Amino acid sequence: MEGEIHYSINGVDYIGEKGDFIFIPRYSLRSGKNSQEGTHQKYTILFRTDPQIETGIPFIDQGHFIKLKISNFQYVSSRCNRLFEEMRKRDNFSPIISVGITQELLGILAQELEKPELTPMKLKYAQTVQSYLLSHYREPIQIGVLADLINRTPNYATTLFKEVYGYTPIKYMHYLRVMEARNLLLHSDMTISSIAYYLGYYDASYFFKIFKKSCGMSPTEFITQGKFSSLMDL
Repeated sequence: MEGEIHYSINGVDYIGEKGDFIFIPRYSLRSGKNSQEGTHQKYTILFRTDPQIETGIPFIDQGHFIKLKISNFQYVSSRCNRLFEEMRKRDNFSPIISVGITQELLGILAQELEKPELTPMKLKYAQTVQSYLLSHYREPIQIGVLADLINRTPNYATTLFKEVYGYTPIKYMHYLRVMEARNLLLHSDMTISSIAYYLGYYDASYFFKIFKKSCGMSPTEFITQGKFSSLMDL
Protein backbone atom coordinates (compact mmCIF):
# COMPACT_ATOMS: atom_id res chain seq x y z
CA MET A 1 0.00 0.00 0.00
CA GLU A 2 1.15 3.53 -0.78
CA GLY A 3 -0.43 6.79 0.30
CA GLU A 4 -3.04 6.72 3.07
CA ILE A 5 -6.54 5.27 3.42
CA HIS A 6 -9.02 5.37 6.32
CA TYR A 7 -10.77 2.12 7.28
CA SER A 8 -13.54 1.32 9.71
CA ILE A 9 -13.52 -2.37 10.66
CA ASN A 10 -16.31 -3.58 12.95
CA GLY A 11 -16.72 -0.06 14.31
CA VAL A 12 -13.01 0.59 14.95
CA ASP A 13 -11.13 3.19 12.86
CA TYR A 14 -7.73 2.43 11.32
CA ILE A 15 -5.36 4.31 9.03
CA GLY A 16 -3.58 2.29 6.33
CA GLU A 17 -0.21 3.66 5.21
CA LYS A 18 2.64 2.71 2.89
CA GLY A 19 4.06 -0.70 3.77
CA ASP A 20 0.97 -1.90 5.65
CA PHE A 21 -0.28 -5.44 5.13
CA ILE A 22 -3.96 -5.69 6.13
CA PHE A 23 -6.08 -8.83 6.52
CA ILE A 24 -9.84 -8.26 6.79
CA PRO A 25 -11.81 -11.42 7.66
CA ARG A 26 -14.90 -12.34 5.70
CA TYR A 27 -18.18 -10.95 7.04
CA SER A 28 -16.42 -8.03 8.78
CA LEU A 29 -18.39 -4.79 8.84
CA ARG A 30 -16.07 -2.53 6.90
CA SER A 31 -15.83 0.72 5.01
CA GLY A 32 -12.98 2.79 3.60
CA LYS A 33 -12.27 6.21 2.19
CA ASN A 34 -9.31 8.13 0.79
CA SER A 35 -7.34 10.46 2.97
CA GLN A 36 -8.08 14.15 2.34
CA GLU A 37 -4.36 14.63 1.74
CA GLY A 38 -4.37 12.63 -1.51
CA THR A 39 -4.99 9.31 -3.21
CA HIS A 40 -3.58 5.91 -2.33
CA GLN A 41 -2.47 2.79 -4.16
CA LYS A 42 -3.06 -0.71 -2.86
CA TYR A 43 -3.34 -4.35 -3.92
CA THR A 44 -6.55 -6.13 -2.92
CA ILE A 45 -6.65 -9.94 -2.92
CA LEU A 46 -9.99 -11.66 -2.31
CA PHE A 47 -9.86 -15.35 -1.35
CA ARG A 48 -11.86 -17.99 0.49
CA THR A 49 -10.84 -20.92 2.65
CA ASP A 50 -12.84 -23.99 3.62
CA PRO A 51 -14.21 -23.23 7.12
CA GLN A 52 -14.13 -26.97 7.90
CA ILE A 53 -10.36 -27.20 7.34
CA GLU A 54 -7.81 -25.40 9.52
CA THR A 55 -5.01 -23.65 7.62
CA GLY A 56 -2.61 -23.55 10.57
CA ILE A 57 -2.47 -19.76 10.35
CA PRO A 58 -4.07 -18.38 13.52
CA PHE A 59 -5.45 -15.09 12.23
CA ILE A 60 -7.22 -16.90 9.35
CA ASP A 61 -8.57 -19.80 11.41
CA GLN A 62 -9.74 -17.47 14.19
CA GLY A 63 -10.98 -14.72 11.86
CA HIS A 64 -8.86 -11.96 13.40
CA PHE A 65 -8.34 -8.59 11.73
CA ILE A 66 -4.61 -7.91 11.20
CA LYS A 67 -2.81 -4.66 10.38
CA LEU A 68 0.97 -4.96 10.20
CA LYS A 69 3.80 -2.96 8.67
CA ILE A 70 5.93 -5.57 6.95
CA SER A 71 9.71 -5.37 6.75
CA ASN A 72 10.21 -6.82 3.24
CA PHE A 73 7.76 -4.46 1.54
CA GLN A 74 9.52 -4.41 -1.82
CA TYR A 75 9.42 -8.20 -2.18
CA VAL A 76 5.75 -8.40 -1.19
CA SER A 77 4.95 -5.63 -3.67
CA SER A 78 6.72 -7.58 -6.44
CA ARG A 79 4.74 -10.73 -5.59
CA CYS A 80 1.49 -8.76 -5.72
CA ASN A 81 2.54 -7.47 -9.14
CA ARG A 82 3.17 -11.03 -10.29
CA LEU A 83 -0.22 -12.14 -8.97
CA PHE A 84 -1.90 -9.32 -10.87
CA GLU A 85 -0.12 -10.36 -14.06
CA GLU A 86 -1.13 -14.00 -13.63
CA MET A 87 -4.77 -13.09 -13.05
CA ARG A 88 -4.72 -10.90 -16.15
CA LYS A 89 -3.15 -13.59 -18.36
CA ARG A 90 -5.78 -16.22 -17.53
CA ASP A 91 -3.94 -19.09 -19.20
CA ASN A 92 -4.25 -22.76 -18.19
CA PHE A 93 -1.74 -22.50 -15.33
CA SER A 94 -2.50 -19.00 -14.01
CA PRO A 95 -5.00 -20.26 -11.36
CA ILE A 96 -2.40 -22.65 -9.92
CA ILE A 97 0.31 -19.97 -9.83
CA SER A 98 -2.13 -17.42 -8.37
CA VAL A 99 -3.09 -19.74 -5.50
CA GLY A 100 0.59 -20.39 -4.81
CA ILE A 101 1.44 -16.69 -4.64
CA THR A 102 -1.56 -15.98 -2.39
CA GLN A 103 -0.46 -18.76 -0.03
CA GLU A 104 3.07 -17.35 -0.01
CA LEU A 105 1.80 -13.87 0.89
CA LEU A 106 -0.29 -15.23 3.76
CA GLY A 107 2.72 -17.21 4.98
CA ILE A 108 4.87 -14.06 4.89
CA LEU A 109 2.27 -12.23 6.99
CA ALA A 110 2.19 -15.08 9.51
CA GLN A 111 6.00 -15.07 9.73
CA GLU A 112 6.07 -11.31 10.24
CA LEU A 113 3.68 -11.64 13.19
CA GLU A 114 6.10 -14.03 14.90
CA LYS A 115 9.24 -11.97 14.32
CA PRO A 116 10.82 -10.22 17.30
CA GLU A 117 10.58 -6.45 17.03
CA LEU A 118 13.63 -4.82 15.47
CA THR A 119 15.54 -2.32 17.56
CA PRO A 120 15.42 1.30 16.31
CA MET A 121 19.17 1.19 15.62
CA LYS A 122 18.93 -1.94 13.46
CA LEU A 123 16.09 -0.41 11.50
CA LYS A 124 18.07 2.81 11.05
CA TYR A 125 21.09 0.87 9.74
CA ALA A 126 18.93 -1.06 7.28
CA GLN A 127 17.21 2.10 6.06
CA THR A 128 20.60 3.78 5.54
CA VAL A 129 21.71 0.92 3.30
CA GLN A 130 18.38 0.87 1.47
CA SER A 131 18.56 4.61 0.81
CA TYR A 132 22.00 4.18 -0.74
CA LEU A 133 20.82 1.30 -2.94
CA LEU A 134 17.80 3.27 -4.14
CA SER A 135 20.14 6.03 -5.32
CA HIS A 136 22.93 3.85 -6.73
CA TYR A 137 21.28 0.64 -7.98
CA ARG A 138 22.49 1.25 -11.56
CA GLU A 139 26.09 1.23 -10.35
CA PRO A 140 28.24 -1.74 -9.24
CA ILE A 141 27.50 -2.35 -5.55
CA GLN A 142 30.31 -3.21 -3.14
CA ILE A 143 29.25 -4.74 0.17
CA GLY A 144 32.26 -3.12 1.83
CA VAL A 145 30.95 0.32 0.87
CA LEU A 146 27.54 -0.51 2.37
CA ALA A 147 29.20 -1.73 5.55
CA ASP A 148 31.18 1.50 5.83
CA LEU A 149 27.94 3.49 5.70
CA ILE A 150 26.89 2.02 9.05
CA ASN A 151 30.39 1.34 10.46
CA ARG A 152 29.81 -2.41 10.62
CA THR A 153 31.32 -5.49 8.96
CA PRO A 154 30.21 -6.60 5.48
CA ASN A 155 28.71 -9.78 6.93
CA TYR A 156 26.70 -7.80 9.49
CA ALA A 157 25.43 -5.38 6.83
CA THR A 158 24.29 -8.23 4.57
CA THR A 159 22.65 -10.24 7.36
CA LEU A 160 20.87 -7.22 8.83
CA PHE A 161 19.54 -6.02 5.47
CA LYS A 162 18.13 -9.46 4.67
CA GLU A 163 16.55 -9.67 8.13
CA VAL A 164 14.70 -6.41 7.57
CA TYR A 165 13.87 -6.52 3.86
CA GLY A 166 13.99 -10.20 2.94
CA TYR A 167 16.70 -9.63 0.29
CA THR A 168 20.46 -9.51 0.40
CA PRO A 169 21.70 -6.08 -0.78
CA ILE A 170 22.81 -7.56 -4.12
CA LYS A 171 19.46 -9.26 -4.75
CA TYR A 172 17.71 -6.04 -3.79
CA MET A 173 19.84 -4.19 -6.35
CA HIS A 174 18.76 -6.69 -9.03
CA TYR A 175 15.13 -6.28 -7.93
CA LEU A 176 15.32 -2.50 -8.36
CA ARG A 177 16.94 -2.90 -11.76
CA VAL A 178 14.29 -5.35 -12.94
CA MET A 179 11.46 -3.08 -11.75
CA GLU A 180 13.00 -0.21 -13.70
CA ALA A 181 13.52 -2.48 -16.71
CA ARG A 182 9.84 -3.44 -16.71
CA ASN A 183 8.86 0.21 -16.79
CA LEU A 184 11.31 1.06 -19.59
CA LEU A 185 10.33 -2.00 -21.68
CA LEU A 186 6.70 -0.89 -21.76
CA HIS A 187 6.99 2.90 -21.68
CA SER A 188 10.13 3.86 -23.59
CA ASP A 189 11.62 3.45 -27.06
CA MET A 190 14.88 2.01 -25.70
CA THR A 191 16.02 -1.35 -27.05
CA ILE A 192 16.47 -4.28 -24.70
CA SER A 193 20.25 -4.08 -25.07
CA SER A 194 20.30 -0.35 -24.30
CA ILE A 195 18.10 -0.89 -21.23
CA ALA A 196 20.46 -3.60 -20.01
CA TYR A 197 23.45 -1.29 -20.42
CA TYR A 198 21.61 1.63 -18.82
CA LEU A 199 20.88 -0.50 -15.75
CA GLY A 200 24.47 -1.63 -15.36
CA TYR A 201 24.32 -4.99 -17.16
CA TYR A 202 27.12 -4.90 -19.67
CA ASP A 203 26.36 -8.49 -20.72
CA ALA A 204 22.86 -8.55 -22.27
CA SER A 205 22.57 -12.32 -21.83
CA TYR A 206 23.09 -11.91 -18.07
CA PHE A 207 20.35 -9.28 -18.01
CA PHE A 208 18.02 -11.73 -19.79
CA LYS A 209 18.84 -14.37 -17.17
CA ILE A 210 18.20 -12.05 -14.22
CA PHE A 211 14.98 -10.70 -15.75
CA LYS A 212 13.54 -14.12 -16.53
CA LYS A 213 14.39 -15.44 -13.07
CA SER A 214 12.54 -12.52 -11.50
CA CYS A 215 9.55 -12.24 -13.84
CA GLY A 216 9.16 -15.77 -15.14
CA MET A 217 9.54 -14.61 -18.73
CA SER A 218 12.12 -13.01 -20.99
CA PRO A 219 12.14 -9.25 -21.69
CA THR A 220 10.81 -9.95 -25.19
CA GLU A 221 7.93 -12.03 -23.82
CA PHE A 222 7.22 -9.31 -21.25
CA ILE A 223 6.90 -6.68 -24.00
CA THR A 224 4.59 -8.92 -26.04
CA GLN A 225 2.38 -9.65 -23.04
CA GLY A 226 2.28 -5.97 -22.09
CA LYS A 227 1.14 -4.93 -25.56
CA PHE A 228 -1.48 -7.70 -25.63
CA SER A 229 -2.81 -6.69 -22.20
CA SER A 230 -3.10 -3.07 -23.35
CA LEU A 231 -5.19 -4.15 -26.31
CA MET A 232 -7.41 -6.28 -24.05
CA ASP A 233 -7.91 -3.32 -21.72
CA LEU A 234 -9.15 -1.25 -24.68
